[in-house]
Amino acid sequence: MSLFFIGIVEMIIITFWTNAVTKTKVLASGGITVINIIIWYYVLQSIIENINNWQLVILYALGCAVGTMVSTYYFSLREKNQPVLTGC
Repeated sequence: MSLFFIGIVEMIIITFWTNAVTKTKVLASGGITVINIIIWYYVLQSIIENINNWQLVILYALGCAVGTMVSTYYFSLREKNQPVLTGC
């Protein structure tokens, strides 16, 4: 079950990473990358140790899907609440 929650956290982190990269936040994107690699190391280690347990992969994939949906929804709400700047 821990891989389910790790999948959620990882996709939230990836969404923030994408936001940092698109806004050219160099230090933030680098820091987030380090955290993501550490998470990936744990995920790979867990899956390799239980290579015959395909349910772990399904749980992880479902967690990733939930994390993607939650973080995408968050950024869509944030974008809607930002004032629109009109140019001259």
